[in-house]
Amino acid sequence: MGIYDIFKWITVFVVLIQTQGTTHQTSASNRTTKRPVQQLSKPVALPLILSMAMLESYGLTDLIRSAAAPLLGDGWELARVITGVRDHYRVVTEQGEFGAYTTGRFLYSADDSTDLPVAGDWAVVRVVDDTSIIHDLVPRRTALMRKSAGRGSGGQIVAANVDTAFIVQGLDRDFNLRRLERYLVMAYDGGVEPMVLLSKQDLQSDREVQARVQEVESITHGAPVLSYSALDDSGVDVIESRIQPGQTFCLVGSSGVGKSTLINRLLGESLLATRAVREKDSRGRHTTARRELILLNDGGILIDTPGMRELGVWAEPSSLETAFPEIEALTQGCRYRGCGHQQEPDCAVRAAVESGDLPQARYDSYIKLAQELANHAMRSDELGRLKRKRAQKQLSKAIKQVKQRKPGF
Repeated sequence: MGIYDIFKWITVFVVLIQTQGTTHQTSASNRTTKRPVQQLSKPVALPLILSMAMLESYGLTDLIRSAAAPLLGDGWELARVITGVRDHYRVVTEQGEFGAYTTGRFLYSADDSTDLPVAGDWAVVRVVDDTSIIHDLVPRRTALMRKSAGRGSGGQIVAANVDTAFIVQGLDRDFNLRRLERYLVMAYDGGVEPMVLLSKQDLQSDREVQARVQEVESITHGAPVLSYSALDDSGVDVIESRIQPGQTFCLVGSSGVGKSTLINRLLGESLLATRAVREKDSRGRHTTARRELILLNDGGILIDTPGMRELGVWAEPSSLETAFPEIEALTQGCRYRGCGHQQEPDCAVRAAVESGDLPQARYDSYIKLAQELANHAMRSDELGRLKRKRAQKQLSKAIKQVKQRKPGF
């Protein structure tokens, strides 16, 4: 039995004792009154040593403590965001798990949605009764970020303070190298180590699985690639061996690739709902509706995320260089330093495509992503300019109104 199992059972014992005591008091005062179900989830105050160890099991380190220290004051304490839906959150502190909401000042100071709490964030909170108030966020160490779905031009934080991204793709019709490249760009841009998990290996022969693994390894350039089957648990033990206590892993991928099923296998219980994919196209149905941080029995931390039907990149150009290192190496031989690798003469990248040294599909994907990043950058600059202009007009209007006021008004 590990140290986290001991903490788990001690916590259960404390909850049972407090629950029994509350039940006796309620029965003695009014045997006919039923307590609301909501009160059953009231946080339990834990002994200091146990609560500190519990918070550390959620990934608390000395580095995070140091980053949070300037934000902590009287009555404020550190918490990690477990989940959030719109403006309703759940966090875990040294005292236990609480529902949470942000202060008006925090919301007002946020420039956009990327400044709001997401699963994995470390927050400074004040606990009042059985609710916590989020005052501020500790600066994020890493973050997985994508372009907002739909016609939005902003970015969206998928998860924060992630050590490793489990990029899950199914060995069925979901398999797509070009989509995988987008996930790799997202991971590299956020400072997150990628690891590719190929699910549903039971649908392929051993030779076919190995061929798929080699295809993926040709574009990951050193990032681990593992195949597994949640149906017969083959390969799941290898994934378990990669999960370390106190480390945060985030599962990302399309709907139906088996993210929730994998978490259930790692937990040893059916905590998350799962649904079958459509047989005709292997398309998944959304089962996970929110991002949620889950603590494993062995001390690892998983963040489950909803399936992504579209993945627009929202990254710096340097992350594209990391995801396409062979193209970055070829650019050194281009005639022009700022070569766009399309119409420019003496382009080493296009020469490699023509000679067959660089696959055409790989080149096309690189060009498409580069153009996408350039378009987002231009749009962001324009939106920023309009935002600054609007703020300046509001300030000028306020100054004018002050000047027009009569003395003593």
